Amino acid sequence: MNTSIVITLDTRREKRDGTYPITFRLCHFQKTVTISTGYSVPEKFWDEKNRRIKTHYKGIENVLRVNNFLEKERARHIDQITILKDKKELAYLSIQELKQKLVPKKNYQTFFTYSQQLIDSMIEQNRIGTARSYKTAVNSVKKFRKEKDFKFNELNYRFLQDYEAYFIKNGYTVNGFASFMRTVRAIYNKAIKDGIAEKEGYPFDRFSIKTEPTKKRAISLESLQKIANLKFKPGSALFKSRNYFMMSFYLMGASFTDLAHLKVKNIVDGRIQYKRQKTGKHYDIKISPQLQIILDYYTKDKSKEEYILPVIRSEDPITQYKHILRARKKYNKRLRLIAENAGIETKLTSYVARHTFASLANNMAIPVTAISEMLGHQKLSTTQIYLASLNKKIIDNYNDEVISLI
Repeated sequence: MNTSIVITLDTRREKRDGTYPITFRLCHFQKTVTISTGYSVPEKFWDEKNRRIKTHYKGIENVLRVNNFLEKERARHIDQITILKDKKELAYLSIQELKQKLVPKKNYQTFFTYSQQLIDSMIEQNRIGTARSYKTAVNSVKKFRKEKDFKFNELNYRFLQDYEAYFIKNGYTVNGFASFMRTVRAIYNKAIKDGIAEKEGYPFDRFSIKTEPTKKRAISLESLQKIANLKFKPGSALFKSRNYFMMSFYLMGASFTDLAHLKVKNIVDGRIQYKRQKTGKHYDIKISPQLQIILDYYTKDKSKEEYILPVIRSEDPITQYKHILRARKKYNKRLRLIAENAGIETKLTSYVARHTFASLANNMAIPVTAISEMLGHQKLSTTQIYLASLNKKIIDNYNDEVISLI
C-alpha cells in the first residue's frame, strides 16, 4: 500500500510553553500531511521508538488514557484507509482529499464556532437568558485565549487548569468562575453528542469544578409574614414589588422570569399551569387563597392572551428579555426598601423568595426529593446546596436533644 499513517512528534513547531505538537503523519503516494491530535509534550517526554508519551510525564493528568486514545484514533484511520482501498477509491484520492475522508469537516469545527451555533439556536428557541449565559461564559474563554480559537481536542486537563488559574488570578470569585466552567462543560457534552468532540479526550472526569458556600439567602417565617402584612398604596411601586415577591413564594419559588411570562390563559381550573423558561419543566400548581387575591388584582378585565403582570410589553423574545432585565433591576432595588419597611436586616433580592420557600419546606421535614420536585431542579444535589445552611434554631434544638441524653 502506498499509504501510511503514524503517530509522531512534530519537532519543527515548538509552542510557547516549550512543548511540541503530537500529530498523525499521513503519507500518500510520496506526499505527506499532518493531522492534529490536540496534544503536545516536551521533546524529552516523547518516546519516539514506541511513538507514545512517556509514562512519567506530569503535564497530562492521565498519560495512559491519552496514549490509548492516540492508538485507537490511528487504528480508526487505518481502518478507513483499508475500506477506501477495498472500494478501489484510495488510488484516485489526492492527499488532501484523503485527509478530509479521515477527518470529516465537522471534526475541524472549533470551540468558538460551535458555541456560537448553540447560542444562535437558543435564541431561535426563545431561550434568551440561557443564550446570554452561554455568551458570557464563551467570552470569558475568548478573553483567556486572547480571541484565538481552538479545536475541542485542545480543551484538555491542562487547558482547564490554566483557564482556572488565569481567572482566579485576575480577581474572579471561585463561584463566579465555576459558573463559566459549568457552561464550558455543557458545551463540551453537547459537542460529544453532535460528534464534534471525542469521548476519549473528555477532560472533566478528573477536573473538579470548585465552589464555595454562599451566604444564606432565605429569611425566617416571621420576616416573610411581616412582608406579607405590609400596607402599601395599591398600584404603587412597592405594592407591586411586594406582590411579586409573595407571588413567587406562593408559586413554590417561581423565578421572576417565569412570573413575567405568565398569561391569564395559564390559569386553569383553579391552578397555575406553565412551563419553566430555564428548563422547560411543566408546573401545575394549586392556587392558594393568598395567591388568588394577587391574581384577582392583576387579571381583572384582561383577556386570556394578556400577561398577568405588567412586565413584558412585546412578543419579540429579545425585547421581552430586555424588559425582564430592566424590571428585575427595579424590583431588586424596591425589595431593599421593602426590607427596611418590614424591619428586616437580610438583603432582599428576587432569589430570596425561592430560597425561603425551600428553607421553610425543609424546616417542616418535607423530603428533599419533594422539595427538589417543587423547585424544578434536575439534580438532587442542586437542592441540597439550597438547603446546606439549616435554620440555627433547628440546629440548636438537635443539639439540645443530643445533650439531653446525658
